[in-house]
Amino acid sequence: MRSSQLLQCEPVRHYWDADKNQFALLRNTLRAAKALRMVETSEQALERIAAALERLAPPAATRASFDHACLFRHDPKAHAFIAAPDYGLSLDLLVGIERQKSLVVEALTRFAGGLPVNHVLLWGVRGAGKSSLVKAAFMAVAAQAGALKLVEVDRDEVSALPELFETLRERSERFVVLCDDLSFEEGAAAAKALKSALEGGVAGPPENVLFVATSNRRHLMPRDHIESRGAIASAEDAEEEVSVSDRFGLWIGFAPMDQATYVAAVAAYAERFGLATPDLEARALRWAKLRGARSGRVAWQFIRDLAGELGRSLPT
Repeated sequence: MRSSQLLQCEPVRHYWDADKNQFALLRNTLRAAKALRMVETSEQALERIAAALERLAPPAATRASFDHACLFRHDPKAHAFIAAPDYGLSLDLLVGIERQKSLVVEALTRFAGGLPVNHVLLWGVRGAGKSSLVKAAFMAVAAQAGALKLVEVDRDEVSALPELFETLRERSERFVVLCDDLSFEEGAAAAKALKSALEGGVAGPPENVLFVATSNRRHLMPRDHIESRGAIASAEDAEEEVSVSDRFGLWIGFAPMDQATYVAAVAAYAERFGLATPDLEARALRWAKLRGARSGRVAWQFIRDLAGELGRSLPT
């Protein structure tokens, strides 16, 4: 109500005529009440805004537990470590890669014991058993070292490695971080992220993390990426990406499997799982011919097919 309207009211005019101080008190009281209503409205609005922000904010991250498994898969979007079942393939079933087995087992044993060890790059022909060797060797070494854990990361999530390494740095466990089939399809950005993770910034690389990568390429760079860019840009990207492979102090190469080694691998699998048949070698060679390759993967695929035919189960 306006002040002019207030003056026309009989009670107000009475107070005005009787005591101007009383009218001033009434006017100030009305103003104070109005201001109080505005303050209460502002506080309610702030409370609504705060409640909305709390709903939008992500929940506080919980500390991951690595107590109930040895193998984990990292999900960077959820900031989670998802437990995986133990790897079932025994190390002694990997035939024809004795030198490579020795090198990987030695590196993992040193790391589990807290000794210095270089990051590992396993490179070579597809299907040679690179990732199988890492997992089988890990299981063999982890059986003697309970604090040893393996975390597998997707090759498309290389950019999340620096954050992952910082998370693992604070843990008491020792972690083998495995990236299977690593290559830099997107160019130098992913290469820079990996270098940052391996170098660790001003804090240095985490002492309790060993990075192991497998790749079909020694220098981790796709050929079509080189050819699709200009000469200067390609040269710069090539230098950036080749420099990443230099961060791996231990390179382990895998050559194509010859026929004798392939047959020996099939025979070892068949003997271990009770799958021997009179025409085993001939069938295995026909299988390889149809696949157009001889490798540990092809040998295992033949054994899986044979086990299914004979009604036998196999480790996954």
